Amino acid sequence: MDTQEWHNYWYQGQAEISTFDLLQYRYGEEREGEAVMIFVTEDFSRKKQVKLDDPEQAGRDAEKVLKLNFTKEFKTGIYPYHMMLSVFSPVYANTSAMKITASSQEWCGQSFTQMNLSGGDRYKVKLFSYFEEEGDEEFSITAMAEDHLWNLIRFGPEHLPTGEINLIPGLLEQRFSHIQPAPQKALIRINRVDSTYDELEVDYVEYNRTLKVHFEKSFPHQIIYFEEIHENEDGNQEVTTGERKAIRQIDYWNRNKKSDTRYRRELQLSP
Repeated sequence: MDTQEWHNYWYQGQAEISTFDLLQYRYGEEREGEAVMIFVTEDFSRKKQVKLDDPEQAGRDAEKVLKLNFTKEFKTGIYPYHMMLSVFSPVYANTSAMKITASSQEWCGQSFTQMNLSGGDRYKVKLFSYFEEEGDEEFSITAMAEDHLWNLIRFGPEHLPTGEINLIPGLLEQRFSHIQPAPQKALIRINRVDSTYDELEVDYVEYNRTLKVHFEKSFPHQIIYFEEIHENEDGNQEVTTGERKAIRQIDYWNRNKKSDTRYRRELQLSP
């Protein structure tokens, strides 16, 4: 990614924000909601695996990463769901995502999962949940993470693995399934949609899950649509979709005044 095109787009002190109309399947019904993807580059600590406060003083501990913050908000009857995924993928090192976290908050309680890369594709995992069966757990798993694929799309489709590999299903999906994160066999393909868009397709062999992501062929490979398919034991499918409605680049962290709510209207976000 060491090109002038990459630098001009990703190192201008702004984040790319995409908003999506979300149709989330939950409890056997389709729910209308909203999803947001925020992509931004930042300086990350290799040792602590956190954002650096002073990158210039960090020396060799500093690592450039592309960060994805992915949120989903929807309602199930009377109560809302607030979910967030964060993925930190190194820009210049050919490794898996350095850190992945996911959280879910709803009226029953909250859960949080954190995966820290400890070498190769091996992750140390901490899982905190209000469910007794999940409890508070620590364990290790070795495989590429599905969530890393979102950032690999933005690096360029040539960075995406293809064929059959072991993959850790997405952590937001894990919050719905309540199945402990573990490697699953998956078949990855890159399909042609049309002259403008390609599709990443991830089919799990035994996990009954398919992920499809439509993205632009040309740089910066913006994501315009995603689809998650879960097949139940009776053969019926539960399909979740996200269709992009707006996109812009902005230094959102500096836009915290009342007058800045106009940007929410530009991004077609709910009030």
